[in-house]
Amino acid sequence: MKKWSVVWVLAVFMLVSLASAQQNLVKVNLQLKWFPQAQFAGFFVAKERGFYRAQGLDVTLLPAGDQSPIQVVQSGAADFGTTWIADLLTARERGIPVVHLAQIFQRSGFTLVALKSTGIRDLCKDLKGKSVGVWPSGNEYPAVALFRKCGLTSSLDPRVTNPDVTAVSYPFDPALVFPDKVQLVSAMTYNEVNQIAGLGYDETKVDVFKLADLGINLLEDLIFTTERVLNERNFKGSGLTGRQVAARLIRASIQGWNWAVANQAETVEKYVLPFCGNTCKGSGTRADAKGHQTWQMAEIAKLYNAGATTKGWPGFLVPADYQASVRLLREQGILTKDPPAATVDYGPWEAATGKRARDWK
Repeated sequence: MKKWSVVWVLAVFMLVSLASAQQNLVKVNLQLKWFPQAQFAGFFVAKERGFYRAQGLDVTLLPAGDQSPIQVVQSGAADFGTTWIADLLTARERGIPVVHLAQIFQRSGFTLVALKSTGIRDLCKDLKGKSVGVWPSGNEYPAVALFRKCGLTSSLDPRVTNPDVTAVSYPFDPALVFPDKVQLVSAMTYNEVNQIAGLGYDETKVDVFKLADLGINLLEDLIFTTERVLNERNFKGSGLTGRQVAARLIRASIQGWNWAVANQAETVEKYVLPFCGNTCKGSGTRADAKGHQTWQMAEIAKLYNAGATTKGWPGFLVPADYQASVRLLREQGILTKDPPAATVDYGPWEAATGKRARDWK
């Protein structure tokens, strides 16, 4: 009886300890830029494999849909978010105190797609007089930068009465506008390019223009927060500062991304598809969710395994890449001044990885 009493006491102790540990987890809301899909695979893995929990965090991943992650984080409904660098920089210029913490994708996946039959071969030479499908809510900035770099006006500028390019805003489904209403359409390498192929326009029928190859490498998915969160001395009563929480979030997220990219098939099967709704499906002949997400995961891995990641610095915002983005946005008039130094804070990333930004070569 004594033996069973000891076992029972130990079992109760373990349950109490586990419950206490659960209660001590710091609750964090991370606002994603879009609906659940492989674009956020590393975050799903970090949550489901316990990487966040190992850092003492109870992370809720919030799907964005048509909401702006910056607005959600600014309002306090989320503590951290993911967005694109052009969106972050323009928000900062508008006076919103957002702060870049970690750069997940090291290369832009933004493209413009045209049917070969349109005869469009050189964007700067052939864009004039064309209609281009663009996305709203800050996602149009890469296309705007291209237009201005090519010296072309567009209907996105309300001051222009006779634009060179007609921009047609559409809600992310290329089938709504392409190819009947526009000659070119915005498409991410990891998503809409495959959807367009499923509609009957595969690589033999279209040209895919990668804007990064044209000098417009406006980096995309990154982790950000606000100055308010970073300066918290006691984040949600946890005893941790906002910076400490940010470092833990970054550390676990990078761990999740490394695992996801190294185990793509398992990631799609176990950690992406269970969270997917209709947005995980492709289009037409490529509508199968698993097939589309497998494509997406492979393409996402290319954006993650680039730049600083290839040198063992995942999540690092390369200063030269950042300055190139600022310079491009300023040259095209999208930014009117350089962002303040506080727009990027390497401190949490350094604490998460043990590396120092000044050692980057």
